[in-house]
Amino acid sequence: MPTSSAVVAIDIGGTTLKGAVFNSSGVMVCRRQIGTFSVDDEALPGIQALTRALRNDASAAGAEIEGIGLASPGVIDSSAGQVVYAANLHWEELNLSEIIEAEFRVPVRLEHDARAGAIAEQAAHPEERSRYRNFIFVPIGTGLSGAVVTGGSLVYGARSSAGEFGHMPIVPSGAVCSCGGRGCIEAYASATTVLNRYKMRGGKNATSTPQLVSLLNIDSDAQAVWSELVEALALGLSSLSAVLDPDCIVIGGGLSLAGETLLSPLRLAVAEKLPWRPAPVVLQSALGSDAGLIGAGIVARDRSPGGRSVFAQAAIPKRP
Repeated sequence: MPTSSAVVAIDIGGTTLKGAVFNSSGVMVCRRQIGTFSVDDEALPGIQALTRALRNDASAAGAEIEGIGLASPGVIDSSAGQVVYAANLHWEELNLSEIIEAEFRVPVRLEHDARAGAIAEQAAHPEERSRYRNFIFVPIGTGLSGAVVTGGSLVYGARSSAGEFGHMPIVPSGAVCSCGGRGCIEAYASATTVLNRYKMRGGKNATSTPQLVSLLNIDSDAQAVWSELVEALALGLSSLSAVLDPDCIVIGGGLSLAGETLLSPLRLAVAEKLPWRPAPVVLQSALGSDAGLIGAGIVARDRSPGGRSVFAQAAIPKRP
């Protein structure tokens, strides 16, 4: 018989599905990861299989699942629990919350992955509450997105699509993007596109972004595509800064693990494009590539702002 309660959190990526069980204090008691399209070559069966496995893990640990949180890319209508459109997942008007609720019989909360990450980042810094009242969170992984927090509140926009930073066009008639447009930031500055552009230049020595980063001092093709990535990000972030006036910009997702190799040139490039004002502080995510996962756990439990801080602090990976 279960002796405690828990929630399941799923972070839906274009390449990987990450899942975890969080107890009522926010402690991650177990986690799993599978390929996004590893079950029947579709994302939805993989999400269902991963959720079943995590429910079983929770049961084995003596916990009963009382809610599920999902963080998904794309245009997300959180109030309706619907993925309106997600190009990389081949979804359109998918009532994801309803589908998952029908099987697992617990409340399901759906949030945009970047907004979930911003919720977690904000909650993880209670001692810096003023800085995180006005900030932009930019997770960079298979794709590139963003979340805007103004006055302490997330900005959703008229159609729940605020923050689609990756699809800001910066190069007229530029590279084709997964959204169908041309010259979008994501076409130059995601983990996927930087590797693709490296291969297009004839690069043969890297098949992952960590490998690419390790080659920056010796491989001219790696240097070129990394410079393109930094410039694309700086163009977009400086434009957002001019409009939104954030106190800080937090870079998350898998590419944030490049650390100062990414952040140092990015800070300089953003500052150069804002000569008329102080540039916002550019920071590495405290939660690394787990921000969306932790945010999904927070929205699953739907805690008060104070409770969110406790949850996020407990869930932050302990680093040496």
